[in-house]
Amino acid sequence: MSEREVDVVVIGAGPAGENAAGRLAEGGLEVAIVERELLGGECSYWACMPSKALLRPAQALAEARRVHGAREAVGGKLDVGAALERRDEIIHELDDSGQVPWLEERGVALLRAEGQLEGERRVRAGDDLLTARRAVVVASGTTAALPPIEGLEAARPWTNREATTAKAAPERLVVLGGGVVGVELAQAWASLGSKVVLVEAMDTLIAREEPFAGEQVEEALRDAGVDVRMGARATSVRREEGGDATAPVSSAPGDEGCDAPVARGDQPAGGEAVVELEDGDSVRGDELLLAVGRAPRVDGLGLDTVGLTADGPLAVDERMQVGGLGWLYAVGDVNGRAPLTHMGKYQARIAADQILGRGTTAAQWDGPLAPRVIFTEPQVAAVGHTLDSAREAGVDVRAVDYPTGGVAGSSFHGRGGSGTARIVVDEQRGVLIGATFTGPDVAELLHAASIAVVGEVPLERLRHAVPAFPTRSEVWLRLLEGYGL
Repeated sequence: MSEREVDVVVIGAGPAGENAAGRLAEGGLEVAIVERELLGGECSYWACMPSKALLRPAQALAEARRVHGAREAVGGKLDVGAALERRDEIIHELDDSGQVPWLEERGVALLRAEGQLEGERRVRAGDDLLTARRAVVVASGTTAALPPIEGLEAARPWTNREATTAKAAPERLVVLGGGVVGVELAQAWASLGSKVVLVEAMDTLIAREEPFAGEQVEEALRDAGVDVRMGARATSVRREEGGDATAPVSSAPGDEGCDAPVARGDQPAGGEAVVELEDGDSVRGDELLLAVGRAPRVDGLGLDTVGLTADGPLAVDERMQVGGLGWLYAVGDVNGRAPLTHMGKYQARIAADQILGRGTTAAQWDGPLAPRVIFTEPQVAAVGHTLDSAREAGVDVRAVDYPTGGVAGSSFHGRGGSGTARIVVDEQRGVLIGATFTGPDVAELLHAASIAVVGEVPLERLRHAVPAFPTRSEVWLRLLEGYGL
């Protein structure tokens, strides 16, 4: 065993951990980062990147078919094998060697091991014991949550990991959950040839967003052949003959000790998965995807050695500090504030600046109001409040809607690319506090909304930000006109 001191130890080398380590090292500190799996974390290999790679081929094909001149040149079916090969290229065949130089160039020491606190400012990393002169940053992320459904664990369901790295499209796929992961992967695998059933216990998909967004995504899923079961609650799951329903749950690399069940993406669980529903009906599939939420990776972190306990997210203040301890920080999904890659990177910069003595703190938008995108077709891009959440917060608000396909620039994206744009206005202050866009590629409209919302730009000033013609950004002009400006 070796012991050494560094200025900062970062536990977890996903996007948040990498960004914290890099910023601290660029600020002149000696940094070590501890990672048990792959540099780049969940987002790079099992979530954001591969899921978008699976979705994009069908979306590009759909756009080509909407545009006259291009659609006449498009024939045949989507090449599933080529799509999966491109997915594998994007995730580098689960090889992170290409990301190591980024750390090396900044002088960050990499320890490939499980990181665990052993008292104040001390971290055990395999055979190494590190003492941090300044701080420890926890960026351990989350894992798939396991709901208490009878037989679920024994049925060996897929999590996002298996669903984003599978080597072939399952003939039949049942998806439990209609949140972001559920709707994206249901649409992705349906576009790649799977017969998909999506089971959602609530009466709306992507429930945190505007109701029209969930309705439009549901319609698109149904149009793609997905059997969407709304208000359907799973009561039990089993594997029928043909597979070992009592086989022990295997773990993906680094998942030891977590509660999330996983089956390898290239090893079918075997046997038909049968999901019994509360209404007495049942659905069946060759694979079952669990997409009902995430749980923070706090087990095994050694929090008890510094007087902390946690069975949920690590609560932090606006400085990203944990439990009032001036030396312990938590950034990214593990703190539960805004489980989004871009917000994890933002939090990493906040924590690093605190450690470097720059005194930056997080804004109120670091939470449920953060900018967010769902990459289905139609896309859903939103920032700030929905109309309902603003009213629940007691704000006097008014919403203005306009079709995203109702401006000249949308014609270049082809016919049939419909959707809705909504702004939510604080009537007392005359500022935007929320915006939602649905439609093809509307994610590119979001940053302007984020600037307006976070910057609290008065509408009387925003009206002078003239959108270029003929772009889809002209929807801003129509929304402000609809407000009366």
